[in-house]
Amino acid sequence: MFPQILFPTDGSQGASNALDHLLDIATAHDSTVHILNVANTTKDTVVRMQGDVVDVLERDGERIVRDAADRAQERGVAVVTEVRQGEPYSTIVDYANSRDVDLIVMPTHGRRGLERFLLGSTTERVVRRADVPVLTIRPTDDSVTYPYRNVLVPTDGSDCARDALEVGTDIANADGATLHLLSAIETTSLGVDVRSDIQATMIEDTATDILEDASAFATDAGVGSVTETVEYGPSIPRAIRSYIEDHDVDLVAVGTHGRTGLERYLLGSVTERLVRTSPVPMLTVRSTASEQ
Repeated sequence: MFPQILFPTDGSQGASNALDHLLDIATAHDSTVHILNVANTTKDTVVRMQGDVVDVLERDGERIVRDAADRAQERGVAVVTEVRQGEPYSTIVDYANSRDVDLIVMPTHGRRGLERFLLGSTTERVVRRADVPVLTIRPTDDSVTYPYRNVLVPTDGSDCARDALEVGTDIANADGATLHLLSAIETTSLGVDVRSDIQATMIEDTATDILEDASAFATDAGVGSVTETVEYGPSIPRAIRSYIEDHDVDLVAVGTHGRTGLERYLLGSVTERLVRTSPVPMLTVRSTASEQ
């Protein structure tokens, strides 16, 4: 499913937890894992000090990737290791492109400070710019499970959501999981006058049509169990998180950009909020059409 997986790591506990989950996936699908550490040489203090400081960063990085590689090899997973210098997010994206990586796995936050930082805002930049799916995992969550049993795909019918649906469908098929299709509607955007009832009906009809199309796609692709739900909430992220908790969702696959306008919006900044707050792993997918 994901033959080549990239794991950027800063050696933090969050990265360690993400690696455990990644190795479960790699073991099940015979994937090769690329373990990358980026020595951040773009920070002002590093640029001014250079020399010994850069050497220390690289030696630290070599230790970090070696420790991660040892854990992978204990599981029988093939690994490639590398330490590079540069801006973390752009180095990660460039590496993924140059090595034909199929998936990037990152925790949502990592270490901060002069000696090294990798994640947090770096993860969000990778999510926005990577051409391949990015799986993000909360650093405090050491209980994520694999294989997945319940995969959620929120959709607004956009090209990006369709791409996320395709990836989510592949995962559901590979793991024998139930595929949950969700259209989330923000109630605060509907207003309070009589026109809001008409608007709500139009929105729900559109959402139902989108879900029916998505369900037909997944069923035709061979997914054995598919559900469709329209969920209302005070915000899109809260509606999605509520569904996650109520249905024991193990993974959310979502596009990085979606439609905007009166009838609905889902993604873009909403995806970034979900990456930060989702209680389960998030798989973000950037469309080649890249709707903005």
